[in-house]
Amino acid sequence: VQLQASGGGLVQTGGSLRLSCQHSGRTFSYYNMAWFRQAPGKEREFVAAINRNYVEYYSESVKGRFAISRDNAKNTVSVQMNSLKPEDAAVYFCAAHDRRSGFTRARDYDHWGQGTLVTVSS
Repeated sequence: VQLQASGGGLVQTGGSLRLSCQHSGRTFSYYNMAWFRQAPGKEREFVAAINRNYVEYYSESVKGRFAISRDNAKNTVSVQMNSLKPEDAAVYFCAAHDRRSGFTRARDYDHWGQGTLVTVSS
């Protein structure tokens, strides 16, 4: 499985970005997908996940501002990020696994994309 993230960039505080992640496998619908982020000097943290049953999970810091979605026909998972804050600036990674449980911890995920940089100017 290969994951290719895209959509990062520079945005002003309060602005929006949409990140997408392309999954290379033929069985994308079996995978639980997530976004994590890592800011300089900080640990990787959970952002949002959507499991194969379309159940969504969000960190408290992004709940109400970010929305994760998946398109099984296109093998993609996306996250719409609204009302961005300077503290949202980070490298964002998409991740995937095909087990039955575990959706919000980095160690749950087997496959990782290369990351896309989000910069939020104040």
